[in-house]
Amino acid sequence: MSPVRWVGEFSWFVWDWLRSCAFTVPPPGRTMEEAYRIGVQSLPVLLTISVFVGTNLSLQGYHAFTPLGGQRLVGMFVALAGVRELAPIIAAAMVAAKAGTEMASQIAVMKTREQIDALEVMAVNPAWWLVTPRFWGILLVMPALTVIAVAVTIGASWVVAVHQLELNGAEFLGYVRNSTHGLDLFAGLVKGMVFGAVICLVSTFCGFTSRKGPEGVGQATNAAVVISSVVNVTLNFFVSQVLYGR
Repeated sequence: MSPVRWVGEFSWFVWDWLRSCAFTVPPPGRTMEEAYRIGVQSLPVLLTISVFVGTNLSLQGYHAFTPLGGQRLVGMFVALAGVRELAPIIAAAMVAAKAGTEMASQIAVMKTREQIDALEVMAVNPAWWLVTPRFWGILLVMPALTVIAVAVTIGASWVVAVHQLELNGAEFLGYVRNSTHGLDLFAGLVKGMVFGAVICLVSTFCGFTSRKGPEGVGQATNAAVVISSVVNVTLNFFVSQVLYGR
């Protein structure tokens, strides 16, 4: 499928979904079930990645600032890089890899088994039934996952800074506190929700437009994580430009 055709079909898919859920309430039980599945199942890999990103931030910041005599500024570096940029991207990447691929594969398998056609026969809009719970579920958990990624990243950085690099722990936390403001946390939460919406819509679209059979399911799963990641990294620049640009 050409990029132009993909964008056109994706736009029509989103428009059709918006029309289907404009005057209907999302299924609350299925929404909470999806929120639990997306949030809890993505948490172990998110924690692991956040820990090692945090440790590397301390190491790289220390070695970058030491020649300038500014190794005390590691806390500021970790706070700015982690809270503003890395934590939301980490959360989005892990959710795309875990939950996004699962969304695409589940819907692609349903299409192969003609279960989506069965929903249409029962006068149930497949986009509303399959996309809406996942959309609201991921919007509920992405801010929480972003906050967890921020906390774990800073915590791991503090451990390395204090126990390996022998920096002052109170001074490290002081720079973290003084370098971050409410706007930084707000920006991270906004990015998390935007990235979550992209992951859900792209992944479900890839599932709906997949070819039937095992090969189609595999291609849909691969396309979901690749396209979601590329779009989110691109959007990260524009969201940062809107929030921090001068």
